[in-house]
Amino acid sequence: MNRRSLYRRTRTPLVALATASVGATLLVSTVGPASASTSPASDTSSTQSATASKPTVVLVHGAWADASSWDGVITRLENRGYHVVAPPNPLRGVSSDAAYLADYLKTINGPIVLAGHSYGGMVITNAALGNPNVKALVYIDAFIPQKGQSAGQIATSVPGSVTEQDPATVFNFVPFPGAPAGDADLYLKPEVVSSSFAQDLSTEQRNQIMATQRPLEASAVTEESGDPAWQTIPSWALIGRQDKVIPAAAQEAGAKAAHSNVEEINSSHVSLVSHPGAVADIINSAACATR
Repeated sequence: MNRRSLYRRTRTPLVALATASVGATLLVSTVGPASASTSPASDTSSTQSATASKPTVVLVHGAWADASSWDGVITRLENRGYHVVAPPNPLRGVSSDAAYLADYLKTINGPIVLAGHSYGGMVITNAALGNPNVKALVYIDAFIPQKGQSAGQIATSVPGSVTEQDPATVFNFVPFPGAPAGDADLYLKPEVVSSSFAQDLSTEQRNQIMATQRPLEASAVTEESGDPAWQTIPSWALIGRQDKVIPAAAQEAGAKAAHSNVEEINSSHVSLVSHPGAVADIINSAACATR
């Protein structure tokens, strides 16, 4: 199968980097932009509070990234006294990635706030189902799927996603051992990283993403989501107004269906890198609301 036929079958391979978000107001309310602060929290009383009294924060990255994409967020949350873990996301498919994360979550004692960036939103929506320890879901520039929706469907449900283009202009297709017929690993082309994925980062940061990106298996783009955990778990969403991977309107539709608490920020798809302070703030808001 050639790349164009794969595109017709998948509609459009999504672009996403992985996980989560929080807001103090409901989607139906008008909210102001989240803080763009990028300096670590300096509240010494928060720093000294016992981590045992707070939920564990689990951060799930998306495609074309790894757990290091959360570095700035982790520092800020740890400064507030949270225990934070950022396990690897295999990026092999929604059901298998969710099963991997679900097993990981079972090893954590006590309450959990689960955050996902981008494709990580697909994963946390499925992984948290039935786990009573997960008290909040946080979506950061993320897919918030309903049952039966795929990432590709959500990304192209409204105009404005780079994934609407011919995938040959968005991705490099790389074979891997044991791949099903027509499947491949998807890497973002360098020009897409600069123009549509991380356009508000420095040149150095964009170059690092280009060099270290982890690929998403193409078939993950069209895999449908199962029953959503947000039906029983409260959720928050941080929406980047300049997101060219999952347009803001598509994120808003998902947040509305999930009855998420919503905040908006003037950022690209990778607000966890460009605005880690705002991301940490919304995760903290979710954690405080569940206590």
